[in-house]
Amino acid sequence: MTTASENEQQGASHRYRAMRDFVQTTDDSLPGKFEVTKEGIVHDMMAPVGPHELTTLHLRRRLEKVMPEEIVAHTGEPDVEDESEGIMRRPDVMVIALEDMDVPGSFDPRTLLAAVEVVSRSNPDNDWVTKMRDYPLIGIPVYALFDPRTGTGAILTDIHPTPDGPRYATRKDFVYGEDVTIADWTIATDGLPLYRDSGAPQE
Repeated sequence: MTTASENEQQGASHRYRAMRDFVQTTDDSLPGKFEVTKEGIVHDMMAPVGPHELTTLHLRRRLEKVMPEEIVAHTGEPDVEDESEGIMRRPDVMVIALEDMDVPGSFDPRTLLAAVEVVSRSNPDNDWVTKMRDYPLIGIPVYALFDPRTGTGAILTDIHPTPDGPRYATRKDFVYGEDVTIADWTIATDGLPLYRDSGAPQE
């Protein structure tokens, strides 16, 4: 006989799998990026080019210049997924060992050395609020944010338990032009693009 708690867990797992299946079927047919959180599906409308993608490219290249060959700054698929928490995310840049990429399906978020996000112009709370909650919950040890709206960012580290679940204990804010350290590697932030007020793609 199943308990009410077990029934609730089974229902949550079923809802999560249904949302995940929907996201995976829409990836190639609708614009933007779809992710799954405890609140449901997040749809982030990103332009295919512009400051968001250019920042991602700069960060990937700068990281890979200072990291050993066995570590990569990966962009694109697959997602990182923790089904037990009902979370599926796709960071803009995933710092991960090559050997940990050799898996079927989604990456285990606990194998990431860091997740890097370029803050979306259309939905900044997804990066500054919900991912700041989700990433420590699924065990990503370092979360780096770069915000082209303001030319600022933050590096979050040191996951610790709280009454509301795991959270990052340490936050180091920076402004573009400073060097920043992501996990074990330090890169420059000068020359990163900013969103323009008018006539810009809506990342």
